[in-house]
Amino acid sequence: MKILIVDDIKGWRDYHYQILKNIIPNAKFDFAESAKMGYDKLLENNDTPFDLIITDMQMESDFEPKYAGEWLIEQIKSFKNYSSTNIIIISAAYSIANIANFYNVNYLRKSTAQNFPDAYNTLVEK
Repeated sequence: MKILIVDDIKGWRDYHYQILKNIIPNAKFDFAESAKMGYDKLLENNDTPFDLIITDMQMESDFEPKYAGEWLIEQIKSFKNYSSTNIIIISAAYSIANIANFYNVNYLRKSTAQNFPDAYNTLVEK
């Protein structure tokens, strides 16, 4: 399984990695610190797409009024090879549930991720 973690805060990228490597021990991980870098990773891996993408919402402000993570999800959804990729938003954004529902993706509030790491288990397909 190939996993991409996109978050502008290194501590969160590391946190997601630590949790996920225990859930999916043989996974291959890649990281991006912005939506733009995440998009570049999509392009680089289009022939062998990621199976799981974790993205924050609030990163660079280049895509306002949308969140950067929302823009990234739109890009992921535009790639044919990513049609079966599991996308999970993990963010502190107030509107996270509405955004996740609109794009038909999973979500986890950062406060829940931090306080209840077992919550990842229900969202990750092994």
